[in-house]
Amino acid sequence: MNVPARIDLDDTDRRLLDLLQADASRSNVELAAAAGVSPATALRRVKRLVDAGVIERQVALVSPTVAPQALSVIAEVTLDRQGAEHLDAFEARAVAEPAVQQCWRVSPGPDFVLVLWLPDMTAYDALVRRLFTQDANVRNVRAYFAVKRGKFDPRVQPPRA
Repeated sequence: MNVPARIDLDDTDRRLLDLLQADASRSNVELAAAAGVSPATALRRVKRLVDAGVIERQVALVSPTVAPQALSVIAEVTLDRQGAEHLDAFEARAVAEPAVQQCWRVSPGPDFVLVLWLPDMTAYDALVRRLFTQDANVRNVRAYFAVKRGKFDPRVQPPRA
């Protein structure tokens, strides 16, 4: 992930970001109208936010109801050795796994928290073997299987200057 350039965000930038995070599929004209600015201003501002790395990418969020039998798993992973090279090596392997939706290096407690989405328990077992069991440096894995999603909102509120 690229670190965004440090740019000052004003209220218009924040409005545009909030609107885009809620629905990035709107046309520039619709976005401008909702933000209360001209289409040219909206286009210029959004391009500036993209160029600065504030907007990383625009994606479609697929409802988990598409695969209702799928598993959502939150896994805490503790390594035996926490040297930078060991942490970096595990992280590289984790982020290369398509089932890993999020990978967080955390402290204190476990070394990593992973958010996984897999089609079924067979796929989870295969991932466990590839990512955890075959790595001699993985000391402990604690997995939590989600039974209900109470909230999921990927929006970020940019700080005020």
